[in-house]
Amino acid sequence: MLPMTVLETPILREVRSNHRSPAGVHLVARDYPRGMRIDPHMHREAQLIYAAKGTMQVTTPGGRWLVPPDRAVWVPAGLQHAIDLLADIEMRTLYFDLAWLKREKRYEGLTREFVVRVSPLLNQAILALFDSRNTEERTELLVRLVMLELQQAEDSATFVPLPHEPRCRRAAMIVLDDPTGLHDIDTLAREVGTSARTLSRLFSTETQLSFKSWCQRARIASAIQLLSTDVNVSVKQLATQLGYASVPAFSAAFRQVTGRTPTEFATHSVSSPGLTGRSSTPRQRG
Repeated sequence: MLPMTVLETPILREVRSNHRSPAGVHLVARDYPRGMRIDPHMHREAQLIYAAKGTMQVTTPGGRWLVPPDRAVWVPAGLQHAIDLLADIEMRTLYFDLAWLKREKRYEGLTREFVVRVSPLLNQAILALFDSRNTEERTELLVRLVMLELQQAEDSATFVPLPHEPRCRRAAMIVLDDPTGLHDIDTLAREVGTSARTLSRLFSTETQLSFKSWCQRARIASAIQLLSTDVNVSVKQLATQLGYASVPAFSAAFRQVTGRTPTEFATHSVSSPGLTGRSSTPRQRG
């Protein structure tokens, strides 16, 4: 098992003085370079992690969440998680004391991790919280707006569930280490010391997805990562790299998981206003 630490809320002195927040809610703004990893840890507070710019990967005991700029991730208090920065990140995090959540009657439904699709309204509300000119009243209203948007924005498209059973977990990690490969369940089962029938059953039980569907989710997650971090990659290149027979086949699989075509997803993922208030120019794709 990975080592784990319980961290105090990392409120920087300058953040505390520049960004007012209601009692029980703490605001932290930090930038991180691409390639950095925040090792497994947990907080006493619940947190909403948002990258105004850049893509990150959040890993919990239950799975991996890819979080491009049009997503944010909710991490409950006491949940182990690690963060991998897949690009230069402008991270804006809201920490919530459990007493505040219960007092505000916001605790129900927020006891497990999930990713939310960040609407333009939620994006602007989060960024506005870090305006040093805010009054206490305005900040409290913005926090309430964030929580209202959070209640109705859940999205699991970028989630890859991870099994706990040792053989199934090893098989899952083999696939995740090479999501572009065409993994045959018989070969994979022999590699982890079980039968294809048992491995198939384990994937269904542990992830609520069939082995085939889980592999497809892993491949689409890999595609999302590339779309979010490589401005030059085309849909045709992705389809070939991920082993799809054609661009339409890849686009159909991508839409089945995310509800969007690869081009639509890429356009939304890079068009977050971020901290500058300017949208990125959509990329041309093959």
